[in-house]
Order: sequence, then C-alpha cells, then structure tokens
Amino acid sequence: MKTSKNLFEGIVAFENVLSAAQKAAKGKREEQSVLKFYNHFEENLWQIISELRNKTYQPGSYKTFSIYKSKPRQISAAPFRDRVVHHALITVVGPILERSFIFDTYANRVGKGTHKAIARYQHYLTKYAYALKCDIRKYFPSIDHEILKALLRRKIACADTLWLIETIIDNSNPQVEHLHYFPGDTLFTPHERRRGLPIGNLTSQWFANYYLSFFDHYVKEVLHCKGYVRYVDDCVLLSNSKQELWEWKRAIDQVLEQYRLILNPQRTELYPSTEGKSFLGQRVFQSHRLLPAENVRRAKRRIQCLLLAKPANIRQTLSGWFGHARQADTRNLRRLISGRILSGKLLLMKPMQSESGQKLSSNP
Repeated sequence: MKTSKNLFEGIVAFENVLSAAQKAAKGKREEQSVLKFYNHFEENLWQIISELRNKTYQPGSYKTFSIYKSKPRQISAAPFRDRVVHHALITVVGPILERSFIFDTYANRVGKGTHKAIARYQHYLTKYAYALKCDIRKYFPSIDHEILKALLRRKIACADTLWLIETIIDNSNPQVEHLHYFPGDTLFTPHERRRGLPIGNLTSQWFANYYLSFFDHYVKEVLHCKGYVRYVDDCVLLSNSKQELWEWKRAIDQVLEQYRLILNPQRTELYPSTEGKSFLGQRVFQSHRLLPAENVRRAKRRIQCLLLAKPANIRQTLSGWFGHARQADTRNLRRLISGRILSGKLLLMKPMQSESGQKLSSNP
C-alpha cells in the first residue's frame, strides 16, 4: 500500500491554517471562544503554527454533553484552537484517506451523505430479496487507539504528521465505559488498551470512517457482496439468499474481532427487503420513505420550544430538518408545520404517558 510523505509543511503553511480557522468558525462566529480567538486572529494563527513546528502543541480540555437522539451519546466539543488544528490536518490528510474508501461509504465525503446513502439502500432493496442490517456496539467508544494508529501508518509515512495525529488521538477524553473480552485477552487487557474517540471532532469522524474502510474492502472483495451500503457504523448487506447473509454475518463477527469490535445484537437484523425498516433516520420501503414516529415527535417538540422562544430566524434554524424531511413522503407534515410556524401557533401534541399510565406534560 502506497504511503504519503512530506505532508507536514502543507499542514503548517499559513494559508492552510488561515483557511482552517475560517472553516472552523463557519456558522459559529458568535460563540465566545471564536470571538476571543478572532480578537487576536493573526497572532493566534502564528502561535498555532509555532507550537506545531516546535512539537509543543497540546490539545485543550473537551466540554462534554449528552444527547438522546435515537440512542444516548456523549458529545465532546474541543476548544476552538484545537478545531482549527483539526481542519488544518484533515485538509491535507483527508484526501489521502479518501483514496481507501469504496464507492458505497457515505459519511463525511463530498457528494455523499445520509440522503445519498438512503437512496442507494432503497435502490438495493428493489434488486435483492433480503437485507442484513448491522450496527456496531458502542462504535466510537470502542475504537482501539493502537489499531487505529497502525492503520493510519499504512497510509501516512510522514513522521511529523503522525506525531500530530497521535497527539490528537492520545488526548481523546474518556468515553462511555464499554468492556468486552476478545480471544487472547487476559483479565487486564480491556483496561490496558486505550480506546474511544470523541464524537464531535472532525478528526474523529474521519478516523472512524477510515477505521472501517478495510472492513468495507473485505465485504466487497472477499465476501463478494454487491449490495452494500455503509454510513459510519451503520451498514447493510443485501442478497437473494438468507443462508448467504447468515454466513456473511458469521464471517463479519470474526473479522470485526480483529478490530476489537462487536455487533450490537439488538440493532442487527435480517429481514425481507419488502419490509420497511429504519435506516439513517428514515423508514425506507422499496417504493417510498417515511419519517419514524419518534423523529416526528422530536421535531414537533423542538419546533414548539422554538415557537415559545419566538426566534426571528426559526425557518433558518430548522432548514436542516426540513431538508431531511423533504427526502421522505412528508408533504402534508411539512405543510402543517410550515403553517404553524407562519401563524405562530403551537403544535397540538397528544400528552405523553409514563410507564404507569400517568399523563405527562408535552412541553419540554
């Protein structure tokens, strides 16, 4: 495998760091950390370059918070200056990692994304009789640092660039505890091996995508699966044979062990392609798509909260959700929500009930 050398000068070039700062600040110019950085903009850029050249750069502390969209996740926000470094690194390293990706890997790639992945999956549903949907258990918290570094060294041979990459990886903050023993482990192995990348980092997104790129090649070139789609750790294999999919599932379990990963049995399933199943936030059928009921409820709660606050730019704030919803058969839903936004009325929501049957307030 061809490795790339002499990358570091491109990373620390003033023009690259300047562009990285502009990318990192996009849509976040009003944040206090960004404003503070821009108060002494050029001085801060040269400070970053100096620290990188002198190998004195050390990432700062993360701010963490939890979200509960579809499943609980810990999100980590790096200090702004570190986000500048991440963009500077990925601008140079990203295209090199990109060469390892197969066509049907859709995360963090120009011209790809969730909607392209959903469309590709829906296309395959019409060609094959069965689908095997796989989800890796606690994927970001499970990524093994030593394995990731070894994989990156297969593509990058620039010592200074590897120093920066490993500095970022080594300074990952603690992730959700997730212990699992693999063949050959001792009692202490899971505690001795560092693992986990912070969700929210640009570098984490790229490294996580690259970590499974070798798995992609295994599925396509060894299993010879022609119907395959992956978005980060969500992947689907399709075939006309149930037996073949079960055999692939057993092979996948063994291959993932090499990366110290396991499938989540609660979110891994084999089903006929005629069934509508949730994939990347939409319920996808052969002929149409719907938004899952929980997705709609979350959107209504968010919009209701925004209407109470009465922001002037509510439609702009929700433009991303409307773009996502437009990809499914949601014309009436979008009309309803748009009408409520224009009139300033709250969305009518049925009271939620607790497990005991007691009504709960629908207000966030």
